[in-house]
Order: sequence, then structure tokens, then C-alpha cells
Amino acid sequence: MNEEQSPVSIIIRPSENPASRSGLFRLLVIPFAIYVIWIIVTGLFEGDVRLFLNADVKGIIVYTVFSCIITGMIIPVYCIREAFVTGAVNMFQIGFKPVRRTFYACALTTVFGYVAVVLFSPYGKEESTFGYAFLLLLPTAIASVMVCWVLLGTHVQAFVRTGGTLLSIAAGTLITAWLFCITSFVHSPPVHPQSALAGFLVLGLVASLFFFAVRDIYATSIFVALGLSFVMADRINVQSIQAAMPVVYCCAFLGIITLIGIHQYFIRNFRTVILPA
Repeated sequence: MNEEQSPVSIIIRPSENPASRSGLFRLLVIPFAIYVIWIIVTGLFEGDVRLFLNADVKGIIVYTVFSCIITGMIIPVYCIREAFVTGAVNMFQIGFKPVRRTFYACALTTVFGYVAVVLFSPYGKEESTFGYAFLLLLPTAIASVMVCWVLLGTHVQAFVRTGGTLLSIAAGTLITAWLFCITSFVHSPPVHPQSALAGFLVLGLVASLFFFAVRDIYATSIFVALGLSFVMADRINVQSIQAAMPVVYCCAFLGIITLIGIHQYFIRNFRTVILPA
């Protein structure tokens, strides 16, 4: 008779120190290697071909699958899984929350984002145009959140955790903000490089604070997609995107479904047990 496999119980003891010699490789070297691979693949499939300016249908599919889904979302799961097993991170820290809390976080983020779009949209008064850009950039945003914050942010915090809460938050925020800023160089060349770089840095800092405060991967993905729609406005050919919208819809849906699948994978295979000191 087949029995349902029980999830692995990850036991976290307060006295454990994740910043060990082996932790240097597991918490820093491997996540940074994944980050480098991700930005290289993003540059090859999006930046070098100026994908968002040309809106090639086949190119959007290939970029979404290889850069956003495989490299940006699925590969980090292996590294996060190892961190789960050792107790370095848990479900709360990587941003997977109960459905009700996620719903409220996403709803509030969307409301404030809509207000920002109405007041400051770089695409004119047509709100649907901003929506096209948002959906186009949503897979990129989800991959950015997975790599920069869910993977690197939590692992950097785990590595410096013994230095105290203030050091952990500061290191996670500043390092991930700059790493996200660096990704601006692999996207399509901006019209105004200096302002684009500053925009990415500001967005990275605010998104870092948002993620570490809210700890919700879905809400942070919405926040980053909204921010990218602003700072990458001069890198998107909206007219070409409108012609490719059926593919854009499918790619955005694929990104969301993949994220939900990753969430379900962690729920079914792991549970965290925190032992008192």
C-alpha cells in the first residue's frame, strides 16, 4: 500500500551559526554564481537583441522560458532547497505566506501602484498602455525577485546573521539593491543611461526595503513589475508590444503559474520547526 510522503521537517535551533566555513560556499558562492548566469542569459536573450524594442514574438517566448523561468526561477530553487535543509532560511524569510495575507499584500500593492500610474504614467493617459508594459515585464520582475531577494537577499542575511539584526537587514538591503541595479546594464540600452541607472538603484533600494518589510514574493513581484514599467519606459516599443499581446499574456501567465508551482513544491516538501532557545 502506497503511503503519502511526509514533508521534510527542517529544525532550526537558535544556537546554530549558518555563517560557517562551509556556509561561505553554500550561502554566497553558489547564489552569486546563479546570479551571474542569470544576467548573462538575460543579456543574450533580451539586451543584445533589444527584445522590448523590437517585440519579436519568438524572442519573447525564448527569453521568458530560458531567462525568466529556467534560469531566474527554477535553478534558484535548488539552492534555496539546500538552505531549507540546513535551516538557513524558512518559508517566512523567502516570502511565501498564507493565501489571505498574500491577497491583502497584493491588493494594497496594486491599489497604490494604480494611483502611481494615474498620476505619473510615462506612457500618457492611456492606462491600458501601461498595462501592456506591466505584463511584458512581469516575468522579468518575478525572476528578479527570485534571484536578487529570495535567493541572494535571504542567503546574504543568513550568512551575516550572527552580526545582529541591524547588520543582517543593512547587508541584505544594500547588496541586493546594487545587484539589481547592475542588471540594468544587461537590458536594452536606455535613451538616458545616467537617469536609467539612478532609476534602477532607487527601485532596487525601495524594492529591497519592501521585500524585507513585507516578506511576500507575490506582492514584491507586482511592486518590481510596476517599478520596471516606469524606469524602462524608454526601452519598450509599445506599438510593437500591442501586436504581440497574445504571446505577452501567455508568458505572464506562465511566469505566475511557475511561481505558484514553486510555492506548492516548498509547501508539500518542507515544514519549519523552530525550537526554543
